[in-house]
Amino acid sequence: MAYTMTDAFRNNFLGNSPQWYKLTIIGFLMMNPIIALYDPFVAGWVLVLQFIFTLAMALKCYPLQPGGLLAVEAIVLNLATPEMVFHEAEVNFPVIMLLMFMVAGIYFLREMLLFVFTKILLGVRSKVLLSLLFSFTAAFLSAFLDALTVTAVIITVAVGFYSVYHKVASGKKFDHDHDPTTDDQVVELHRGDLENFRAFLRSLMMHGAIGTALGGVTTLVGEPQNLLIAEVMDWEFVEFFLKMAHISMPVLVVGLLTCMGLELTKSFGYGAQLSPKVREVLEDFDNDMAAKRTREEKVAIVVQGLVALVLILALGLHLAEPGVVGLLVIVLATALNGITEEHRIGHAFEEALPFTALLVVFFAIVAVIHEQHLFSPVIHWVMTYEGKTQEALFYLANGGLSMISDNVFVATVYIGEVQQMYEAGTITREQFDGLAVAINTGTNIPSVATPNGQAAFLFLLTSALAPLIRLSYGRMVIMAFPYTITMSIAGLLALWFLG
Repeated sequence: MAYTMTDAFRNNFLGNSPQWYKLTIIGFLMMNPIIALYDPFVAGWVLVLQFIFTLAMALKCYPLQPGGLLAVEAIVLNLATPEMVFHEAEVNFPVIMLLMFMVAGIYFLREMLLFVFTKILLGVRSKVLLSLLFSFTAAFLSAFLDALTVTAVIITVAVGFYSVYHKVASGKKFDHDHDPTTDDQVVELHRGDLENFRAFLRSLMMHGAIGTALGGVTTLVGEPQNLLIAEVMDWEFVEFFLKMAHISMPVLVVGLLTCMGLELTKSFGYGAQLSPKVREVLEDFDNDMAAKRTREEKVAIVVQGLVALVLILALGLHLAEPGVVGLLVIVLATALNGITEEHRIGHAFEEALPFTALLVVFFAIVAVIHEQHLFSPVIHWVMTYEGKTQEALFYLANGGLSMISDNVFVATVYIGEVQQMYEAGTITREQFDGLAVAINTGTNIPSVATPNGQAAFLFLLTSALAPLIRLSYGRMVIMAFPYTITMSIAGLLALWFLG
């Protein structure tokens, strides 16, 4: 039978994705116009669920292409407008700048990060203690930096560890510039250890990712919506921390206890230990690198450490937007370490720019939510209650909606509604404060349930690391589930009894 144009299109469409996935996306694109003719509101919700499906299948096909097709169709069907998409991107421009420059900046600190974290990994033999260290460190850094920045750091570290072991397991000499995604086969002798090492890294990544949420809720620089809420409420750094402390501190303790419990019980995909063979490989690598490290390489690590200190101080003191600080890191780290060739600098942007494009596509879906008022029924229902019940429902509603949407968008919608109520004299300043706290904690804590809720989680899911350690959407949801339950309940109880 002749090879037709139809066959060629079928093979080209979404590349090497499974045939069932291609047909599903085509089915989505065909059904949406019919639903939109019937009811745009229903079509909006269907589109949101379809986009979540593309995220869940991220290991089968990068979500930019199928999600982008859905976003384009949404605009063609007038479920959103190009102007609204641009507006959403404009509002989130600091996050876009952060992704473009900060993640690239972290790339130029990778030797120092791998050096430091290798010492920690090999020095701390208790998996429980190591997990607590990852979670608490991520929480502490996220309180003063940005969750995306911290996530970029732990991704860089994990890719470094994986590259070291995978190179050795493949029977090849380790190379700093090796891309582990290019190796398809692993020596059978090492396969069991490699699977265990993947499980080990998955658990550390999830502990670290959850840690960014634990710390991100505490301060006004921890998450983008925190700063937005602080500006509306006119809260300074210390005041914001104190307003959130009666919820954020108990949740932090519960989160760390959950981390410990998961490692001790070895449940929900946690508990994998660093096997002796893998430890031996990493120790040999560390000793070999130490023996071969030249004076120039030692100076480069010291310079990267100093640049990292500048990064922490600049972000901690909020001297500039994170994206601008990221550009500063790129300039300092490259100039002081003699990296002047364009192609060497270009590699740093390969990880972040596809996700930046995906984030703008996500803003198109957010624009649909806004234009079709998909959250309005929930908002109006919550407004019918008063007092602690209203605060608790705000917390739960924000958390639930953040699981399927963007927590920054949800916080923006809700704080805007509450501000209008306060300016109209419907609620007092005390009620205004209580609802603002409920909105902030609601969008930060229960949203850990899925990668949709927080940009840092979505970044981890769509990073080059995720397929290496077999971290899929479903696995992230399962591994986040115990945290979601314990932290959400702890936050709700703290809001009710300690507020």
